[in-house]
Amino acid sequence: MAQSQTQINSSYRHYRAVNILKGLAANPYDLTVEGSLSPERIERFSAHAGEFRLLFGTERVTDDVLHALRELSHEAKLLEKMEAMQRGDVINKIEEFPSENRKVLHTAMRDFFLHPNPGKEASKAAEAEKKECEKLKDFMSALEGKETYTDLIQIGIGGSDLGPRALYIALKAFQKPNRNVHFISNVDPDDAAAVLRNVDPKRTLVVVVSKSGSTLETLTNEEIARKYFEEAGCSSAKHFISVTSKGSPMDNKERYLASFYMEDYIGGRYSATSMVGGVMLAFALGYDQFLNILKGAHEMDRIALNPNMMENLPMLSAMLGIWNRNFLHHQTLAVLPYSQALLRFPAHLQQCNMESNGKRIDKEGHPVDFDTGPIVWGEPGTNGQHSFYQLIHQGTNVVPIEFIGFRENQYGEDRNVQETTSQEKLLSNLLAQSIALAKGQRSDNPNKVFPGNRPNRILLAKRLDPFTLGGLLSYYENTIAFQGFCWNINSFDQEGVQLGKVLANKILSQFSAKRTGKRAERFPEAEAMLHQIDKL
Repeated sequence: MAQSQTQINSSYRHYRAVNILKGLAANPYDLTVEGSLSPERIERFSAHAGEFRLLFGTERVTDDVLHALRELSHEAKLLEKMEAMQRGDVINKIEEFPSENRKVLHTAMRDFFLHPNPGKEASKAAEAEKKECEKLKDFMSALEGKETYTDLIQIGIGGSDLGPRALYIALKAFQKPNRNVHFISNVDPDDAAAVLRNVDPKRTLVVVVSKSGSTLETLTNEEIARKYFEEAGCSSAKHFISVTSKGSPMDNKERYLASFYMEDYIGGRYSATSMVGGVMLAFALGYDQFLNILKGAHEMDRIALNPNMMENLPMLSAMLGIWNRNFLHHQTLAVLPYSQALLRFPAHLQQCNMESNGKRIDKEGHPVDFDTGPIVWGEPGTNGQHSFYQLIHQGTNVVPIEFIGFRENQYGEDRNVQETTSQEKLLSNLLAQSIALAKGQRSDNPNKVFPGNRPNRILLAKRLDPFTLGGLLSYYENTIAFQGFCWNINSFDQEGVQLGKVLANKILSQFSAKRTGKRAERFPEAEAMLHQIDKL
């Protein structure tokens, strides 16, 4: 492995493979031609690694396209960059401009018990996480056998909410008896009120998550919750737990029953396998099941280091996405899980992808002259079939899709109705949608014409359990990173979030001034809008 930061040309347009792919994109594979989606094609255009199988014969690719995408991955040094990230090189930065200057080591949060020979920085990060996990194990052991706590509320926002919430919902089938989790994220007071009125403070723990210890929405909701507990006669210091940076304002033994630490090199949207998700998941599922999530994620992290693209599922998915985004010029990506348990997983991926790769400058600070991250959205099938599938089949925009499916259900409970089980019906719908989108349908009735050539792929696994979910999470995290590496953008900052925060604080000063009579900094645009609110 190279020991120094990988250097590349600032624009991926300079790669030889890009020109080859442009030529191939002028006449992409036609999936609507009779026999084009043959059994041989479906077999050949499939890949397997770990717990997962990726079927991509329904993408508009050929052997030539795959070869060129492989060459692009080599030219862009994707594998070297993934190695650098997992090793602990500083990659979160913009060259020659003020920016964050950090390592990116969320992968180290799940390799402390398995990694055979991590880099020096990754090793230090893994050791730090090992200590936190040992603290967590001891904390959870102290709760075992007690009926004291039956509920836990997680207070956080963004990556401190979306990822952990998605994982919790996905694994409710594995939840321990009498262990329920609730989430407060929105500063909308109704969010907190709806949760707090349905828990018994005496039997509830509250986990407050903020790396800086100063996130306004989170601190506001924390104070609302503390007041609720105090009014119920409960000392909040005996019920509240913090997940924060060591030494932050929330690292305070007088205010928190326990504190667990997250490091500077863990980005919020990549933090679900750190203590940000760990405390809540260990409470709900048990510590051993939390470790199974980490083990599954670690396995996929290792797969992401495989130099063979056909065995490196995150890299393969990333390059198929780049084919669709940069060469077929499709603007969106729908992630459609055929699993009700993955209800909130697309919302997490929406943040993880769009906050990471929604960038318009490269790592040297130059504006890019090509498309970067797609618009990501999705809902579970089969419900979506009775909602937005009309547009993806017959609308004027082509929406590439990644379906997610499982051979078995989680609870092991099913019934045979009209000669088939519900799981068989679910899988039949998934496969039918994939084929229909690819092949389309001809008809003399224009209303029944389906144009087809709607690219999609299917990610399959046997069953959604903690190990598989960890792998699924890592698959998408590494896919997103590979695409950012290819575009030479910084996938690990989020400057686009900051401007709104600054302006919101200025507007808050306007509200405060009205209440206290103090003078606030002039903000004419906001004052005009507030005047309209006052008219309500």
